Amino acid sequence: MFLTETHLQVRDMARDFANGVIRPAAEELDRDERFPAEIYEQMGELGLFGIGVPEDMGGPGFDTMTYALVMEELSRGYASVADQCGLIELISTLLVRHGTPAQREAYLQDIMTAKAKVAYCITEPEAGTDVSGIRSEALRDGDGWLLNGGKIWIHNAPVADLGFVLARTDREAGNRGMSIFIVDLNSAGVERGPKEHKMGQRASQVGALTFTDVKLPADAMLGEENRGFHIMMSVLDKGRVGIASLAVGIAQAGLEAAVDYAQQRKQFKKPISEFQGVQWLLADMAKDIEAARLLVQSAASKIDAGVPATKACSMAKCFAGDMAVARTADAVQVFGGSGYIRGFEVERLYRDAKITQIYEGTNQIQRMIIARELIKHGAVA
Repeated sequence: MFLTETHLQVRDMARDFANGVIRPAAEELDRDERFPAEIYEQMGELGLFGIGVPEDMGGPGFDTMTYALVMEELSRGYASVADQCGLIELISTLLVRHGTPAQREAYLQDIMTAKAKVAYCITEPEAGTDVSGIRSEALRDGDGWLLNGGKIWIHNAPVADLGFVLARTDREAGNRGMSIFIVDLNSAGVERGPKEHKMGQRASQVGALTFTDVKLPADAMLGEENRGFHIMMSVLDKGRVGIASLAVGIAQAGLEAAVDYAQQRKQFKKPISEFQGVQWLLADMAKDIEAARLLVQSAASKIDAGVPATKACSMAKCFAGDMAVARTADAVQVFGGSGYIRGFEVERLYRDAKITQIYEGTNQIQRMIIARELIKHGAVA
């Protein structure tokens, strides 16, 4: 895939930051489940948040390919940190595309510089993959709105300042009756649940939010009334490229660790890298990572070219997520018993990989989307 000089410069900058700042902190962050505010501040200063925000709105104005490259490199350092980059990219994209000038003025810069922490509030007990199951609702209250309901498993919920909340505004209209609201999460009526303790990506904090008669001004709505579902869907392709890139970064870190260890670890008086069984593990890891990387870059290039990209993005996300789980398992296998012990990087990478098969649409849903696109448009590439 063709990469410009700018792509390479930004990629290398993100790689240096991941190697010098993120990776050395990863073990401690995973162990303590700590929100790394100081790392995010540095990322904000480097312009690693809001990568696609146009220059005339205060952003770097980079394309989706750049976003994919940055996500992969940050994830090589620690996927929890890359997750924050992905979250802010989706929120800033929503603001750029659908926010009013006043909303962009009020929020964009603070979000991109990590001064304001954000949460994208969609999932509910009855609404995960099936967003039509959302029960939270915002009803008119004078000139504003009154928000009631609850969300679960929300990224940044324990620490966020702002929530971008999908809620029903028309009880009878199904998916055509939802809107997105920008909610101050320190407002009266907002309650945060306890931080969840996750299997992987443990420094990426997740929790529940409950809204009880939360008063919202009229200008809290993002975009058009009752168009929230469609607005949310408009960033899914980009979101799936981000998660696919994150999965590639996790697997790449596992490959690097496995290659290094295989050359150092000796059995039967020679490095285990000289055994064919280990060589085949490393070879399969390398070829599948490269295949996933090319799928990601193909999907990103389609988004940047303005051509239909849904199938490509679902293929990239599905393949990369499955690959990351399988190939980090291979990295653990190369390490043998050591790979099963806390404190070894590959043990963490294996745990971090699993969620890439689940969030931003499960890989089962990605297969349904791919099949739907094939049936609708044919199998010609």
